[in-house]
Amino acid sequence: MSETSSAPGGATAIDEQTITAAVDAALAAIAAAATTAELKQVRIEHVGDASVLSTANRAIKDLPKEQKAAAGKLVGQGKGRVQKALAARQQELAAAEEEAALAAETVDMTLPTDRRPRGAAHPLTTLTDRIEDFFIGIGWEIAEGPEAESAWLNFDALNADPEHPSRSLQDTLYLAPEGSGMLLRTQTSPVQIRAMLERGAPLYVACPGTVYRADEIDATHSPMFNQVEGLAIDKGLTMANLVGTLDALAAHLFGGAPVTRLRPNHFPFTEPSAEMDFRCFACDARLGLEHDADPDCRVCGGTGWIEMGGCGMVHPNVLRAAGVDPEEYQGFAFGLGIERILMLRNGVADMRDMVEGDVRFSQHYGTEI
Repeated sequence: MSETSSAPGGATAIDEQTITAAVDAALAAIAAAATTAELKQVRIEHVGDASVLSTANRAIKDLPKEQKAAAGKLVGQGKGRVQKALAARQQELAAAEEEAALAAETVDMTLPTDRRPRGAAHPLTTLTDRIEDFFIGIGWEIAEGPEAESAWLNFDALNADPEHPSRSLQDTLYLAPEGSGMLLRTQTSPVQIRAMLERGAPLYVACPGTVYRADEIDATHSPMFNQVEGLAIDKGLTMANLVGTLDALAAHLFGGAPVTRLRPNHFPFTEPSAEMDFRCFACDARLGLEHDADPDCRVCGGTGWIEMGGCGMVHPNVLRAAGVDPEEYQGFAFGLGIERILMLRNGVADMRDMVEGDVRFSQHYGTEI
């Protein structure tokens, strides 16, 4: 508050010196205000109810009649100068603040922008491409075939018995009543038969693709999933060629020099048949056979081994069904689940994450090269 002289009784003196001093103090405060908030405070202090000018204006009514006109003119003109200065400064500060706000919020419309959010290839697609690159790199071909397949190519040509459990509705999705001969393929093996029928021997093909089983979807199963199967037909091929191929594939997918083993098994389309395992890469078992596995390892279940897939030497009956002479040519075959490889390789805990369509799942792996 500006200092003022007071009339007897505490009222503000209404004289030219007092009013001029109050006006000058108000004008100086108005000029010094740097923001509209500061100017608001100046308004309260210099023209508010408790200000010198407002107090003097109220005191005019108590003056003698002959003094009221001169006092009213003096106070009114002084207060008018202050109000005019306040209005001008308010307009000036508001314009400056608006300009500063616009400058701070300016968007350069000439900058390039991506109108569509960036996505990524699905990790199953990326992994399939990686697998295909491996086989192309060792001189194999990539073969494809229809997903709606005949029972002869899916079962009979692969040496499956007529009563084999896999032919039942519990395992296989038929496109018409059972026995119609048409189904959704349960494996990509029919592509191998087609390749042998079309091209003969020698033959080196990898067959990636979607297959179907009558399974309920859960964390580790799905009625629709992806496989890659390999088939090599040539003279003089042995199990050693099979093991070398799978070892090289495991190194390509998981890195390092994986330790593998074969466990005897039975498949109608191979003889001898085996399950191939490789040493767990997630616990101490990765350090070699002389190191024990972590009993709490979630990847290998404490066994130290991870099942990779079925394999074996192609059964002579399969070669004959495809028109290849088993006395002249031998071959090996194998099958791997691509979802399983993704789960092991990238730590995907639930198979349902792969099919729910959440773009964030793909974006998480979108930077893989």
